[in-house]
Amino acid sequence: MFDSGFGGLTVARALIDLLPGEDLVYLGDTARYPYGPRPLEEVAGFAEQIAELLVHRWNVKLLVVACNTATAAALESLRDHFDVPVVGVIEPGARALVEATETGRVAVIGTIGTIDSGAYQRAAAAVSEDLDLVALACPGLVEFVERGEFASEQVRLLAQRLLQPAVDAKVDTMLLGCTHYPYLARTIGDVMGRDVVLVSSADETAFDVRRLMLDTGLARERRSGGRATFVTTGDVNWFEELGRKLLGPELDRAERIHWP
Repeated sequence: MFDSGFGGLTVARALIDLLPGEDLVYLGDTARYPYGPRPLEEVAGFAEQIAELLVHRWNVKLLVVACNTATAAALESLRDHFDVPVVGVIEPGARALVEATETGRVAVIGTIGTIDSGAYQRAAAAVSEDLDLVALACPGLVEFVERGEFASEQVRLLAQRLLQPAVDAKVDTMLLGCTHYPYLARTIGDVMGRDVVLVSSADETAFDVRRLMLDTGLARERRSGGRATFVTTGDVNWFEELGRKLLGPELDRAERIHWP
């Protein structure tokens, strides 16, 4: 699985808990984060490069695109290009959003690339045509997470400004359409109010992966003993230090990949 940086660790945490017998390889492309402001064509190129590495070096049996921007940019092309199943985070999140709302007034927040792609808007409409959806790009939030800054006054003020249209729309459910955003859930929840349900696609994606592996016979029979490998394209010490805080003790060390 891969992400532009640390956000996909929310998905990794869920997968480690749900499938403790599986080996996991996580690549955080921290040398080129954030993906959100980049053109989708460029992100698609990054995604294909990373997928080639994961499939051929580690011989993975399933690939998780644990990044909303990369899912929007490259999911279908990756599915066409590789022989292993490829799971993204957008469709599971959209289903969870529809299941959670009671009023049909919902919001999705994400990076500029994800929101501008329309991927969540299309995915939600495919599940239900009765939604009143507010889609908000939230530039700057990923950078706070990548610095390990989750509850400062600065991030709270930025969240207030960015999320005001959703507050005004009186949504009852908000989808955190970036895997970095669950780390800001408390701040986002404070801005939106306690009556608004926050939905993360991380757990739903992990459930989809487990269901797919069981249905296709890819799942291992063992119930423990899986090994987690972590790879970064950027600074290893930073990745290990912040990643350990975000994920837990499973991230004891990481290795560096240098792109040619």
